Amino acid sequence: MSPQAAGLLQLTALMAALALAYRPLGDHMAKVYSSEKHYKPEKWIYKAIGADPAAEMRWPAYLRGVLAFSALSVLFLYLLQRIQGSLPGSLGFSSIDPDQAFNTAASFVANTNWQSYYGEQAMGHVVQTGGLAVQNFLSAAVGMAVAVALVRGFARSRTGELGNFWADLVRGTVRVLLPISVIGALVLVACGAIQNFSGIHQVGQFMGGAQEWNGGAVASQEAIKELGTNGGGYFNANSAHPFENPNPFSNLFEIFLILLIPFALTRTFGRMAGSLRQGYAILGAMAVIWIGFTALMMWTEFAHRGPAFEIAGGVMEGKETRFGIAGSSIFAVATTLTSTGAVNSFHSSYTGFGGGITMLGMQLGEIAPGGVGSGLYGMLIMAVIAVFIAGLMVGRTPEYLGKKIGTRQIKLAACYILVTPALVLGFTAVAMALPTPADSMTNSGAHGFSEILYAYTSGANNNGSAFAGLGADTQWFNTTIGIAMLLGRFVPMVFVLALAGSLAEQKPVPETAGTLRTDKPLYAGLLVGTILIITGLTYFPALALGPLAEGLAS
Repeated sequence: MSPQAAGLLQLTALMAALALAYRPLGDHMAKVYSSEKHYKPEKWIYKAIGADPAAEMRWPAYLRGVLAFSALSVLFLYLLQRIQGSLPGSLGFSSIDPDQAFNTAASFVANTNWQSYYGEQAMGHVVQTGGLAVQNFLSAAVGMAVAVALVRGFARSRTGELGNFWADLVRGTVRVLLPISVIGALVLVACGAIQNFSGIHQVGQFMGGAQEWNGGAVASQEAIKELGTNGGGYFNANSAHPFENPNPFSNLFEIFLILLIPFALTRTFGRMAGSLRQGYAILGAMAVIWIGFTALMMWTEFAHRGPAFEIAGGVMEGKETRFGIAGSSIFAVATTLTSTGAVNSFHSSYTGFGGGITMLGMQLGEIAPGGVGSGLYGMLIMAVIAVFIAGLMVGRTPEYLGKKIGTRQIKLAACYILVTPALVLGFTAVAMALPTPADSMTNSGAHGFSEILYAYTSGANNNGSAFAGLGADTQWFNTTIGIAMLLGRFVPMVFVLALAGSLAEQKPVPETAGTLRTDKPLYAGLLVGTILIITGLTYFPALALGPLAEGLAS
């Protein structure tokens, strides 16, 4: 079987698995967030934190809950790293420096998981399991809660209440993320991923010296790392490491975990909004972009010309032979079109166009299917923009799901889509203008520019993957990327929740003959076009200086 045929077979199997899980998981999540029943463990949590899960919140109160919880999470994780040297199970590692501790705390709480350190040489068992792994659950649950709040804004009328943040946070963690993660961890252990709390031990001689590895609760962290679209690896090689991702089956399973909840949330949206067809329209737009990007990535990596590439069957530099070009390409697109950031190959070694595809996937806003929760609310914001554009074309007030899209709604949506480009392009411009940040680039020219553009694109869009080659463990990059991650995560949430509150206060508008049908393929196509045009106009000049220039020159 040719590598291309094997890649097509993997893609087909992946889509079949996602299709089988779509309905039951989507319906389950709709029941979770609509239920008024509270399980006993959940009641214990509510009692411990002093929350009333039955109390409805308007959007300012919901936002205060999100920000207060996230701020405390950043502080806790920062302090945990700063005292690591005094903790048991630290494996002899010292406490983390202040700038790197801030960067890591911001990264994991913002669901970014950008790592400017070698995991196996910096973090002990307590920080890994009690800090980073816990935030993998909680940051994902926060994103899902905000998405559900926006869905309630569309579904409810004549009320500003969006549910209860604490109830949504706890339910998402206990009823969705934990059960699937347990199953996922067992599958990964069966595939060969490690799960232990062993110390550092020598495994042999390498390049004249002793090679050392440390163990860890890798399989359990790997499961939630992918399921929660987090991405932070236990080891520096991330999902290219055999302890995290042992074989081609585990590779495909990890891609399945990455895409599982973001795609299924579209059915949750349709179920809670009272129209499954609306959910299918959003799903269709996501799927078209994901399949298109995957096809482009596989084409550019397989088709690169040259004797060495033809002998290898394509561009194999930076890719694991266990996964090949197809498995690496599918993984790279899945991880950059979501907010996962896990890698099983090094994106800096991709072709110029291939590296550009990974960057463009993040620059779309990671909405196809996007991160857990963030992908859905990002796509719904774009749906509001698309409806507004369609309304301008036909000269009538735009409506979406029976809600009028007026001045306030479109201003909030516009502010949402402007936040991350401002962060990405602003920080990239400053870094290129100053002499010190440029010293961290391994490469010069277009590829060196791509390293910095990728870093801020990854941080501000809460992806967390690295282009490789950039020495990001400096005070400048730790601080500025940390700020970009926090602003890129929480400022958009302000606009999402404000939009949800304004929609929930409206009364439904009856559908007429002139109402745009947003559950049809025509609208899904308009939505895809709107996303690509807005992103293209925003980022094309920067992409032209980096990956496009490199691709055309090769």
